[in-house]
Amino acid sequence: MRIFTFVALSVSVLLAACATTEQGDGLVSIVTASNGYEFSGAHCVVTTGAGSWKITTPATLQLGEANSELRVVCNRIGYRTSELRLPAYVRPSGASVGLGLGGGSGGVGVGLGFSLPIMSSGGNYPPRIVVNMYPQ
Repeated sequence: MRIFTFVALSVSVLLAACATTEQGDGLVSIVTASNGYEFSGAHCVVTTGAGSWKITTPATLQLGEANSELRVVCNRIGYRTSELRLPAYVRPSGASVGLGLGGGSGGVGVGLGFSLPIMSSGGNYPPRIVVNMYPQ
């Protein structure tokens, strides 16, 4: 009975939880490549639900949260038109929770750690996108 009382008091005093989340900054670098080698100078149109941008590779855009499909269409003389489409997704934020319980002399001790997949309102686009292009 004495151990049960001690454990109950310890739980009420020492139980702690901590949650953390990761957020992307929404920056996306777009490059073009052929046969594994990156090259510059392709003209691309990048489209999301938030808008459309004309770029020349390599380029970095501020796209924000991934709440809609990302579409990249690139052209360059001597290469076939290439299109890349990434569906919108919501990924776990990477939250984690840790719980601890401690005891004094004579000791009761319990530890528990696990990940808790807390969903955010939107995911992030990949920070780097490679559009493969093929010679004509």
